[in-house]
Amino acid sequence: MMTLEPPRRLLVDENPWDAWGLSRVGLARFSKRAQAAVGLTGDVDILLAGDRVLRRLNREFRGKDKATDVLSFPAPPEFGGQGHSGDLAVSLETAARQAREHGHSVQDEVKVLLLHGLLHLAGFDHEADAGEMAAREAELRSALRLNIGLIGRSATASKTIADFPASRRLARREVNSVPKGVSA
Repeated sequence: MMTLEPPRRLLVDENPWDAWGLSRVGLARFSKRAQAAVGLTGDVDILLAGDRVLRRLNREFRGKDKATDVLSFPAPPEFGGQGHSGDLAVSLETAARQAREHGHSVQDEVKVLLLHGLLHLAGFDHEADAGEMAAREAELRSALRLNIGLIGRSATASKTIADFPASRRLARREVNSVPKGVSA
């Protein structure tokens, strides 16, 4: 299920999907493809909201009083047999800023964030692994025809990838990654 809870600044009569340049059908289709590619079989509920909601969730569940782009909430083990993999929350305001920074649409940025969050739901953790999540994200981005992902952006933010020998590239991405469950 995908829920759009638009930030309050939208006019009452505006269609929030149109206002954000999003296609509900397109994002639902992408989400199912990405979920299958990641290997998640249970349902994933997705909340598309604003910075205020993501800040509240980040503060409540992670103790971090700031907005973020995506949060992942894996289903508790007792839900495992009930067909639910977990929940994702995406900030449309942050996605719009990041889309402008990277020169693509909000729809494409939301897809990048969904893929990153789905990988977290599948058990990947770029803070604790040795580059496995970065490698899997790069592989899936290519298969799903997405631009550079979140971990790749972090790696190139301080230095270009060419500054590091091939054997150290994934490790460098890991060093510059963001906190568990959050993508930057």
